[in-house]
Amino acid sequence: MTGHMTIGWKENIALPDWGIDAMTAKLDTGARGSAIDVARIEMLDDNRVRFDVILDRGAATRFRTVEAEIAGEVRVRSSNGILQRRVRVRTRVLLGGVEKVTEFSLVSRKRMIHRVLLGRRFMGGSFLVDSGRRYVLGKPLSAKKKKRARKHP
Repeated sequence: MTGHMTIGWKENIALPDWGIDAMTAKLDTGARGSAIDVARIEMLDDNRVRFDVILDRGAATRFRTVEAEIAGEVRVRSSNGILQRRVRVRTRVLLGGVEKVTEFSLVSRKRMIHRVLLGRRFMGGSFLVDSGRRYVLGKPLSAKKKKRARKHP
């Protein structure tokens, strides 16, 4: 078990390929795969997809439009038990200085608390989740602190 970083069940991540510096993710050992909250999924030519990543659950108007190659499709049983087909895309995830490529199912998570869910495939071999703790790697910046940080690099 050496070399595994201990993390909380909720942590901050970055998605550098998509220009997203900070998002809160739920680390879910009960989920095999990972999912991200998106809107307006548009299938494109050449096996690509365009979608809006919802950045803030309190403000769906805060989003980042992303275009990515389709990694595949998956049938997923959602938390309410309904079987769904979802498009999957692959991108880099940065968590606590560790960078890993993972696949995300694109789905509306507007009724869920967390915009991003990271499952066992992402965590395997790198992380141990302490289910009694959150933000082990550091608390997220408040909106005020984020604004100040942008003004003073």
